[in-house]
Amino acid sequence: MTAVWIAAGVILLAVILYFIAIMPRIKGRPDYSMLYGQYYAHRGLHDNKSEAPENSMAAFKNAVENGYGIELDVQLTKDELPVVCHDFSLKRNCGAEGKVSDYTYEELKKFNLFDSGEHIPLFQDVLNLVDGRVPIIVEIKMESTSCRVCEIADELLRAYSGKYCVESFHPFAVRWYKKNRPGVIRGQLSSHFGKEGNTNFFMWLVQNLLTDFWTKPDFIAYNWQYESVAARRLCRKFYHCLSVAWTVKSQEQLDKSREKFDLFIFEGFIPKD
Repeated sequence: MTAVWIAAGVILLAVILYFIAIMPRIKGRPDYSMLYGQYYAHRGLHDNKSEAPENSMAAFKNAVENGYGIELDVQLTKDELPVVCHDFSLKRNCGAEGKVSDYTYEELKKFNLFDSGEHIPLFQDVLNLVDGRVPIIVEIKMESTSCRVCEIADELLRAYSGKYCVESFHPFAVRWYKKNRPGVIRGQLSSHFGKEGNTNFFMWLVQNLLTDFWTKPDFIAYNWQYESVAARRLCRKFYHCLSVAWTVKSQEQLDKSREKFDLFIFEGFIPKD
């Protein structure tokens, strides 16, 4: 009988620790209302076969003119200028060798995005273009534990009067905002990395939101295809944490996700209510 009670106690303790580990910010949550009422165009309203490819000034202009919020990606060049580009490698979007961080901004300007006349834009230029007309979800791109990109990008965001929030797959970026800019809405990006072939233990922690106790995100942005992951559901249902779906690529996918998520990042179609 004693062994049963010990086992029950161990299980109860494990459950309590699990709920503590996935706990997002509870006290002092910011006002989410600035993010509602929008669909968010993934990397701008783009078509990579057009003159408005992903993360280009033309794609962001299209999103603004059509009234869509914007999701974009920020990383640093070799000369530590924040630019908007998703991939660390330049191969897919520019057909070039090396990484964004291997080049200065002036050097990057010689590369075209896909088959367009567009170039990788400065983050500052994108902020100037949007100018507060639609909200922005800023994804912080980090390959290491260095948060230099957070520091530099945030200098621009401090001077920006428009509505925005930040998110990252890297818990160190989310933690940086918790420590240094607690008033900014911050989110943890995640997916079922195991099913995507990534068995790294660190990514397993992120997949199951087990760093939330340390980063205290205000929202969880999760790959909509894996909405059934227990941690994501518990964060939304038990902790009433804002849940963002990425990236829905059809009206059918959007409709399937409506009851399971609160906000939607879309690509490749025009959403209908």
